[in-house]
Amino acid sequence: MTAPATPAAPATEGTPVTPRWLSKAAVNGALLLSVGYTLFPLLWLITAATKDTGGLLGGDAFSFKGFDLGRNLSGLASYNDGVYFRWYLNSLLYAGGGAVVCALISVAAGYAFDKYRFRGKEKLFGVVLLGVLVPSTALALPMYLLASRTGLVNTYWSVLIPVLVNPFGVYLSRVFSASYIPDEALEAARIDGAGELRAFWSIGLRMVMPGFVTVFLFQFTAIWNNFFLPLVMLSDQKLFPLSLGLYAWNSNTHAEPSFYPLVVTGSLLAVLPLVVAFVALQRHWKAGLTAGSVK
Repeated sequence: MTAPATPAAPATEGTPVTPRWLSKAAVNGALLLSVGYTLFPLLWLITAATKDTGGLLGGDAFSFKGFDLGRNLSGLASYNDGVYFRWYLNSLLYAGGGAVVCALISVAAGYAFDKYRFRGKEKLFGVVLLGVLVPSTALALPMYLLASRTGLVNTYWSVLIPVLVNPFGVYLSRVFSASYIPDEALEAARIDGAGELRAFWSIGLRMVMPGFVTVFLFQFTAIWNNFFLPLVMLSDQKLFPLSLGLYAWNSNTHAEPSFYPLVVTGSLLAVLPLVVAFVALQRHWKAGLTAGSVK
């Protein structure tokens, strides 16, 4: 005998019921506003880079009327013997080289904090976490004084050395190491005769590669956009990164409006490495590199 159906509970009187489609529309609307807010400066940069000085100062930057991108790129390459592309190479050196070494140091430190036991480990890790709370601008002057004492001021090393250590990268790497590297895999490597360095390089680093890529991208973006440290350390224009070089050009726009197209076009080109890095390395974030590693 079939049991009688339970009657639906009556809606509470006075309680408004929000339609489901209205909730989705609100969420999608908020997402669209966020995307528009994020992409609006990039859209302006793309269209403004096609304008000459008159078009930029005339307030008609959001159209492709008077397309002049080729001349802007030519002026960018020829001004001051192509110093812009020297700044570009400097930024690639600072950001690319610094981010790779920093990510390797961070992953190695995070791996050691996670897999090894030694006296004072948690206290030392607490000191590393305190480093996350210290703003980089507060360290610029002490680092300048140290660089001055060692003769590194106004050299590539004065910008490269300070960016090789990232406390947040060490913390993040420890989290990745605990999640991605099983202790059984390291024990199996040690039983097979692998030393600690070999176990880290051949097994640990490969398994935690998503963490390595994440730290690399964070540090690459931070160094690429770094402004204050090069401003303090460098005075030779040939050593400038893009951020400092474009700032120097932008400072001259009031006296020389012809710098406006150079600054805008140079800013557009400066965005490209960040976009390429994030698109090219995106697949590593979701890669399950530990699948099948423990049998």
